[in-house]
Amino acid sequence: MLTRDERVSGLNISLKEVDQNTESITITLEGDDLRYDTIKEILEQAGAVIHSIDQVVAGRRFVEEVTLQPENS
Repeated sequence: MLTRDERVSGLNISLKEVDQNTESITITLEGDDLRYDTIKEILEQAGAVIHSIDQVVAGRRFVEEVTLQPENS
């Protein structure tokens, strides 16, 4: 479904939580010039709803997230 967009070169979908009415998943997409509107439309056609975007990584190389320790630890 999402890979029908030729800009998507990689995809990972993980189930995070299931409750009585919903299934929460995390979708990680990789590709060049990804279009949010196209991705949103594909997901909505499948019956999904986007509640948040938690991270965006951009640039010529991947930058890892760094967790800093508090100064007084």
